[in-house]
Amino acid sequence: MNTVSESIVKDMSLAHSGHLKIDWVKEHMPVLNRIRERFEKEQPFAGLKVAISLHLEAKTAYLAKVVQAGGAEVTITGSNPLSTQDDICAALVEDGIRVFAKYNPDPAEYKEHLIKTLETRPDLIIDDGGDLVTILHSERRDLLAQVRGGAEETTTGILRLKALEKEGKLEFPMVAVNDAFCKYLFDNRYGTGQSVWDGINRTTNLVVAGKTVVVAGYGWCGKGVAMRAKGLGAKVIVTEIDAIKAVEAYMDGFEVMPMSEAAKHGDYFVTVTGNRDVIRKEHFEVMKDGAILSNAGHFDVEVNKVELGALSTSKRIVRKDIEEFVMADGRKLYLLAEGRLVNLAAGDGHPAEIMDMTFALQAVSLAHVNEQYEQIGKKVLNVPYELDAMVAQYKLEALNIGIDKLTDEQKSYLDSWVE
Repeated sequence: MNTVSESIVKDMSLAHSGHLKIDWVKEHMPVLNRIRERFEKEQPFAGLKVAISLHLEAKTAYLAKVVQAGGAEVTITGSNPLSTQDDICAALVEDGIRVFAKYNPDPAEYKEHLIKTLETRPDLIIDDGGDLVTILHSERRDLLAQVRGGAEETTTGILRLKALEKEGKLEFPMVAVNDAFCKYLFDNRYGTGQSVWDGINRTTNLVVAGKTVVVAGYGWCGKGVAMRAKGLGAKVIVTEIDAIKAVEAYMDGFEVMPMSEAAKHGDYFVTVTGNRDVIRKEHFEVMKDGAILSNAGHFDVEVNKVELGALSTSKRIVRKDIEEFVMADGRKLYLLAEGRLVNLAAGDGHPAEIMDMTFALQAVSLAHVNEQYEQIGKKVLNVPYELDAMVAQYKLEALNIGIDKLTDEQKSYLDSWVE
């Protein structure tokens, strides 16, 4: 395979910079390094083709190299137009991985890159948001036959998978990596919490302390965003549609109210719901002058950009990744990163140590579905607990942390119904 001639990337001369970034994250991903050692010996993907659609930055690149080390022929593309890093793409091509991705392609190019990735006829896939799965189940069903299964990274993608499964239309097994303990407890909470504020702070260069932050959605990602906002000195308001999560936010010390009320108070807004039109016309109309809008959900539909544009009398780019919308009454509202994932479109995504666990789960889940796809059948399945626990144990060992083990007497006690 001549990856240089077969790939679509912006500039191969950027490869050196990409290699340096990949080398850096490798040094901070000990769990994935350990999985790589296993894969090199066991070759679980020998002779197989793997297609990957993820945010194409250094940590993802190293996952692709780990899968490649397991014997796979790997093709990769991005899962968001603004999160692809061109130097990473060039570096991967030099490392023998086929790449179809550029930073900020137009919608037609982005779709073309996804389709070209699937036209390699993969045996296994890793998806982020369900784009590969959706194409395979709609316009390119001719590419379905060879697919054994795969793994999905995000809440949004799992929602799409479960909708397919509910309708009886899912054609192969998919592992819901997002629902694993070592994913949502650490990646969604601590990863999103830190990377969202990394992206907002580097983009705006404004203080957070003393400001009011409105967090829409109090799932694991929302918990992390709210926790870090509080740590930065902000007053935090949470909006929710789920009564249980709303009580949880209240008990965690945050104000809880509908978006119609929160919109009047917020200096910063962060949406993390996975749904559309979370912030819309009636909210823009009551926001304070200078309010900053951002999204950390997978698709750019949580902040309604069409309605924001329709309300504005003018708009302009005032700083990299900041678009200013001037309302009829003179108020200015600011949208970060085109309403796309602010932590990746305006930042470098989650810390390497966090993605170490998530991508280790991706790698071992892909190996699991390859071994068991015939027995699993056409359904969405959770990461087996033993794989989740293994990743956590590897993480503890990398941190030189030991934990207790049950004695035989304790095991017997827990298994008995008498004292």
